[in-house]
Amino acid sequence: MINNVVLVGRLTKDVELRYTPANQAVATFTLAVNRAFKNANGEREADFINVVIWRQAAENLANWAKKGALLGVTGRIQTRNYENAQGQRVYVTEVVADNFQMLESRSAREGGQQGGGYTPSQSQPTNSNFGGNQPSQTQSSPAIPDFGRDSDPFSGGTPMNLSDDDLPF
Repeated sequence: MINNVVLVGRLTKDVELRYTPANQAVATFTLAVNRAFKNANGEREADFINVVIWRQAAENLANWAKKGALLGVTGRIQTRNYENAQGQRVYVTEVVADNFQMLESRSAREGGQQGGGYTPSQSQPTNSNFGGNQPSQTQSSPAIPDFGRDSDPFSGGTPMNLSDDDLPF
């Protein structure tokens, strides 16, 4: 049987960290995950997915990820049910995360100019030539890539000059 989940979304609020009676850390949070299509009004909708993560990963997530952070999560779907205080049966479907990855820096999310830390304007000149035979160039202000779904990653760049000898096939 296969039960794998991979999600990329933003935290809707700060992570809630608690401890079990056996002193096991457990964190719960909700990820807002954009749908791949737009609705009839041309707006993008999102699903709000409840996630649980345990032990050291839970503590790390609670310490580093704040509301609005872009996260990648891998795990599995789990269902459970319980009886609430009114005697009603409540069914819960959630993702139990095995791993998470912060997908952007805090400074990038907050505009890049707050709270110290690294900003691109503080970087040293970089060599953007990856093994070609052109002389190395320095960049005075490297561009921050836009990984949005609607952006064109190839616009505004310089064309690449390739010969058949450069291709591996």
